Amino acid sequence: MKSTSRYFILIAFMLSGFFVSTAQETPSDFLSSEFHKGRREALRAELPANSVAVFFANPVRNRANDVDYIYHQDPNLYYLTGYREPHAVLLIFKEDQQGEDGTYNEIFFIQERNAMQEMWAGRRLGTEGVKDKLAIMNTFNGSAFKDYNIDFEKFDKVLFYDFENDVRDDRRNTADLFSLIEQFKTKVGYGMNTSTLGAEPKKNNIDLESLDEMMSKLRGIKTEEELDLIRKAVFISTVGQVEVMKAMKPGMSETEIQGIHEYVFKKYGSEYEGYPSIVGAGNNGCILHYIENHKPNIESKEMILMDLGAEYHGYTADVTRTIPVDGEFSPEEKAIYDLVYKAQEEAIQRCKPGTSFREISTLAKDIINEGLVELGIIANVNERHLYYPHGLSHHIGLDVHDKGMYGDMEENMVITVEPGIYIPEGAKCDKKWWGIAVRIEDDILITKDGFELLSSFAPRTTEEIEKMMKKKSPLDSFELPKLKGSK
Repeated sequence: MKSTSRYFILIAFMLSGFFVSTAQETPSDFLSSEFHKGRREALRAELPANSVAVFFANPVRNRANDVDYIYHQDPNLYYLTGYREPHAVLLIFKEDQQGEDGTYNEIFFIQERNAMQEMWAGRRLGTEGVKDKLAIMNTFNGSAFKDYNIDFEKFDKVLFYDFENDVRDDRRNTADLFSLIEQFKTKVGYGMNTSTLGAEPKKNNIDLESLDEMMSKLRGIKTEEELDLIRKAVFISTVGQVEVMKAMKPGMSETEIQGIHEYVFKKYGSEYEGYPSIVGAGNNGCILHYIENHKPNIESKEMILMDLGAEYHGYTADVTRTIPVDGEFSPEEKAIYDLVYKAQEEAIQRCKPGTSFREISTLAKDIINEGLVELGIIANVNERHLYYPHGLSHHIGLDVHDKGMYGDMEENMVITVEPGIYIPEGAKCDKKWWGIAVRIEDDILITKDGFELLSSFAPRTTEEIEKMMKKKSPLDSFELPKLKGSK
């Protein structure tokens, strides 16, 4: 048979739906359908009587022309369903509802199968796939949402997140996210309650506030299944830090160092980075969210701040290490680093259920201010400055700044502890401190009686870092041909 004929037969099979791969299509350690079902039940328990909660998928974002950014699901929808495709809406009812085919307490509308689109952009689950793999039985194609009989007026509360009006309208698709949102707005009377002169505004049952607090309470306390994925994400991220410590040499570029980290992520099966990678050498480290990472030649007398986190099956780590490019801290670098380490270590040791986020934040700030006074960088502990301009801690999980409550710590919260000192060139202090930027960031699990340092695999002290940087790297003998351009 000629190869051309074989090609057309293959396409015919794909378009007819008979093309099946025998290889394992997805990793075996994704969250289970039982996990997502349990999360929906947990939310249902929090909902007020006679209410419905509504969640939409994230929009598709266009990068340029006919190329989109890699799609990333809305974390709330993923948490509740495990669904990773766009153009979907989920409804969770507090009480059982009566329908033509019996009772139900949730409905899921998703994008339908399309052989031609799947050939270009990847397989879709479709309604049967969602029922089989995600165990959401009351699932329909998105095209059914417009005419689906849901009387939203009968509910005391219709809870959802307010819309940002940033969704593109695919006019070829009447069941895209834009259409689903517009149809929903019509069904619930969203934006249609303006009053005329002398008339009392029509009251409605829309609640745009309560759902976020409910989801923050749920997502802020991790389950065992989530902790398993977070541990993996954190470990992968610390291995990246270790491999860069061993491979670091003057003359490397920030981009190259970023690439080593992210290669380790991919080697372990991490699908994405949890956030844009931050790799700043020297004065670039003083830019808190420096993501250009384009300095072509890092110098031997600089430090490099590396804030990167692997996203593994939806869950992200957030780990930062700051190391000397030449493998040894100068006296000034060590003084700043040790001060940041002291603040971080004392804050970490306070982490346990009942400790407030405010307590450890104040503790770290006071230690850093006292240390800056001792070093002669500021005049007194109450001086206003920008050498430590950010907060100390945040939740991690499905987002790098995950949803969670910020009162007292509770068992099974996963948080960062990340003090830092940044002294940019031109700062009002001795020039010997200029260009020194240090952040140490670790991921902490709050346990029943204290804490667990999840990111301990990556060295934290100056002595441990210098020792690690003396080790050989498998990349030491990795050389590429010189980059050639036009003559």
